[in-house]
Amino acid sequence: MVRQKVAGDQQVYVIYPIIEECEQLDLKAAKQMFKYFQMMEFKELRVGLIHGQMKPKESQDVMTKFQKREIDILVATTVIEVGVDVPNANVMVIEHADRFGLAQLHQLRGRIGRGETDGLCVLVADAQTEESSERIKAILSTNDGFEIAQKDLEIRGPGRFFGRHQHGLNELKVANPMTQLNILELARKEAMLLTEEDPQLAKEHNRYIREIIRKRYPTYLANVKAG
Repeated sequence: MVRQKVAGDQQVYVIYPIIEECEQLDLKAAKQMFKYFQMMEFKELRVGLIHGQMKPKESQDVMTKFQKREIDILVATTVIEVGVDVPNANVMVIEHADRFGLAQLHQLRGRIGRGETDGLCVLVADAQTEESSERIKAILSTNDGFEIAQKDLEIRGPGRFFGRHQHGLNELKVANPMTQLNILELARKEAMLLTEEDPQLAKEHNRYIREIIRKRYPTYLANVKAG
């Protein structure tokens, strides 16, 4: 399938959950699979590698080559969740998809299909637990980000969803995410309108929100282009 897509003048992402092989984890790793693809499986194609341990300039150089269509297959980790759009990269294969979070899978899938051609995302999974199986079913059932977040909440529960493993602890002061999703949806719509109008939150009346975002999500504003 990968060769067929590349022959059709498309580019491909192949995603792995870890950078290097680990004795404790029976998982394929990005570095090792990159070497295997480059020297064996796809030696006739141009294969690149990008992961979170690379220096910023190295990562930038790889993405620039991918943008310029000098790389056919880009082996990567979740470092590409947020990054440069490559309209010609419309195919993604995610290995060990059951090991990724639902939000991660949705973010990764969102990197393709940004051009004129529909994206194709292939999930390779061996779900061994009920939770991982539910995540795979959920990602296959919808493309809507809010529905994904809703399903993630249902699967993981509010405590784990907000990064707190103690049951019942979450960061919402008013809404109960399990019973008041209408309030969360309204808040989501308001947030979308706000960011459409002022993506950098640069206006004076948005200063307080900007400071909260800067403290809690320090890389967010750096990745948002001014409208």
